[in-house]
Amino acid sequence: MSHPLAVAAIGFWHVHAGDYAQAAQNHPGTTLVAIWDDDHERGRAAAEQFGVEFVADLDELLARDGLDAVTITTSTDQHRDVIGRAIAAGKHVFTEKVLAPTVGDADELVAAADAAGVSLVVSLPRLYHGYTLAIQRVLDQGTLGELAYSRVRLAHDGWIAGWLPDRFGYPAEAIGGALTDLGCHPAYLTRLFHRSEPTRITATYGSVTGREVEDNAVVTAEFEGGRIGVFEASLVQGQGDFTIELRGTKGALTYGAAGGGLLVDTGDGWRELPLPDDEPGAFDEWVRRIHDGSRADANLDHALALTRTVVAANESAAAHTSVTPALPVAAH
Repeated sequence: MSHPLAVAAIGFWHVHAGDYAQAAQNHPGTTLVAIWDDDHERGRAAAEQFGVEFVADLDELLARDGLDAVTITTSTDQHRDVIGRAIAAGKHVFTEKVLAPTVGDADELVAAADAAGVSLVVSLPRLYHGYTLAIQRVLDQGTLGELAYSRVRLAHDGWIAGWLPDRFGYPAEAIGGALTDLGCHPAYLTRLFHRSEPTRITATYGSVTGREVEDNAVVTAEFEGGRIGVFEASLVQGQGDFTIELRGTKGALTYGAAGGGLLVDTGDGWRELPLPDDEPGAFDEWVRRIHDGSRADANLDHALALTRTVVAANESAAAHTSVTPALPVAAH
């Protein structure tokens, strides 16, 4: 491997493409060396912005011996093909969520990465944030008793303020709308807090802007023992919103409500808890895994579960019925 690792940015379809290219330039263990995009004009503009080479032929780029790794931010429909080609070429992969459009595709990509001995990490940033670490600590301590209900909402004004590209609403490219993209974060946080797989998913989608995909989504996840998790996403909410609410048999917890911090009430009034610093993020974990040869077990577990949940939610909304998510591969 190169020192620092030589990284190419693959695809500038996603709005976070520039963030990961910048991360490759800024991280002490990586350097950005090239950019590819199926839209050559968009790719050349990105290459000029970051001061690196634009390569028009993806296979030629992936075949370079001096290239160690890639970040992948193509349209979602290209993930299976492009990530698969990168893995087959022996390149380590950092990719935007969701990992793949189907459960089978996601399972195959993880299996291929394992077989090839390359590091695969998916960008699930809120797993590493201080508030998530603090909430897990509260759950570990049993402060809330048995978790009975959760609600996680993430919303922004991207499609009413005009800054989210229209291509995020093209079904063939994006695979889904607000839930498939923004709703991924509430989805994996809900699973993390309940610490189990949902048994049933019921989704309701709306389109305030009239696009072919949803810009407003609410999903109810049922868990064993009668527990319920609600997660929501919206691309049409002025001022934006990120809130977490947990209700247990002994107490309650909120984060972000009306701009507040992390608050807990166990019957004697709300009190604010301090937040630890964020852990190093998914990109940092990816670089570390490449160097030490270890597997990002928790990250990949959440990434595969996320694909199962999103697929089930999209099926539920389309059919107007509840759906049982696919089982993890090991459970088949």
